[in-house]
Amino acid sequence: MNLYELYDFAVDQGIDVDWYTMPFAKSFSIFIPSLDRRAIALDPWKFETVADEFTTLGHEVGHCMTYSFYNRWTACDVKKKHENRADKWEIEQFLPLDALEAAAHEGCTEVWDLAERFGVTEDLVRKAICWYKHGNLAVDQYL
Repeated sequence: MNLYELYDFAVDQGIDVDWYTMPFAKSFSIFIPSLDRRAIALDPWKFETVADEFTTLGHEVGHCMTYSFYNRWTACDVKKKHENRADKWEIEQFLPLDALEAAAHEGCTEVWDLAERFGVTEDLVRKAICWYKHGNLAVDQYL
């Protein structure tokens, strides 16, 4: 899936995606209960690469697809749980284990090479490796 297809996927799932200039965030997702709507806001001026935009949008779509939302008063451990749920959804959608294994069999084994191949950031590749190898996203403990 490329960036344009990801935007289309979000819209097809009933998720509003809008661009805003935001002073303190690159992106966020929300659920509006009174309208039964999910929405994503992205600041397009904060993306350094297409892979950065794709990975950020994929993460926010993960929040929307798993209904993993929180607010500023939510406890830190609950926030982390929702962030992890969004990351896991994104990994399973865009870096499935069989695709990573196939890439490795073809000699694509470096993090930067995998990121380039799948059109995502190196950070997401590291999380995917950690998720599939260790069953968690604690990259700082393993990689």
